[in-house]
Amino acid sequence: MNEKYKLHTIDLHFQGLAETIASYVIEGPDGLVMIETGPGSTLENGLAGLTELGFKPEDVRHILLTHIHFDHAGAAGWWAQQGAHVYVHHFGARHLIDPAKLIASAGRIYGDQMGPLWGDILPAPAENVTPLYDGDRIEAGGLTFIAHETAGHARHHHVYQLEDIAFTGDAAGILLPRFNLPDIPAPPPEFDLEVWLDTVNRIGTLPVEAIYPTHYGRIADKKSHLTAIKQLLQESADFVKERMDTGMDRDTLLDEYTQWNQKHAQQAGLSKEGILHYETVNPLYMSVDGIMRYWRKQTTAD
Repeated sequence: MNEKYKLHTIDLHFQGLAETIASYVIEGPDGLVMIETGPGSTLENGLAGLTELGFKPEDVRHILLTHIHFDHAGAAGWWAQQGAHVYVHHFGARHLIDPAKLIASAGRIYGDQMGPLWGDILPAPAENVTPLYDGDRIEAGGLTFIAHETAGHARHHHVYQLEDIAFTGDAAGILLPRFNLPDIPAPPPEFDLEVWLDTVNRIGTLPVEAIYPTHYGRIADKKSHLTAIKQLLQESADFVKERMDTGMDRDTLLDEYTQWNQKHAQQAGLSKEGILHYETVNPLYMSVDGIMRYWRKQTTAD
């Protein structure tokens, strides 16, 4: 156990499911630091978890966001309005301050499910938002965090290193602890295969003993996990491209991608419950749309 800080994992119970989205709370010598707020729809769960640890909302003075996707940062505006200071990639900072464009864009995708999925998405006061750049050091709670540029899942993504651990958001993929199956979320519009593969390699070189993806919890065997994520990134992208090259339409491709993923999950021993957990936190249609968009951009670039 690290003597300088104490790390707590708050289970946000996204959509009522355990161990799908984590909010990490670090108890440092000078107060609390939160990594990821989760969506607005899980705010009450996060506050309850904080209370169980013996803390109050006003004890959270610093929040580090790996990126601004709603499952990671949807409640950040609420926390900033309570006075917490939020640190985020410089590409994402303006969208925290004025989330209107993000909300409108997401609304076109999620429709009437927007509220149940993500809850309220509030603007963060500009004075409580600090934009970060690659290599920046964040002094918070008496601790030093280092921001590492880690695009591929999203271009506005940072991994935060704290001494010998790193909080990886989605950049190192997903591994739900009850089911132990590596997975990749590849949503539009910023999925980039080559960039993400480079990012995974970069994470592998960090001098850390364990990584903490937001979905979900500690991974001690960093090397094996990252190897599996690289393989899955390449296989998933190839699967989609091969079918695009035949002229297959999107809906048929999604059906085949879903069957391929579910077969892979079943071979790994996942039950229907396990598949539900993964598809709730990582809807397959999002990855199909993201990977298809990536390959179309490659064709245009050529």
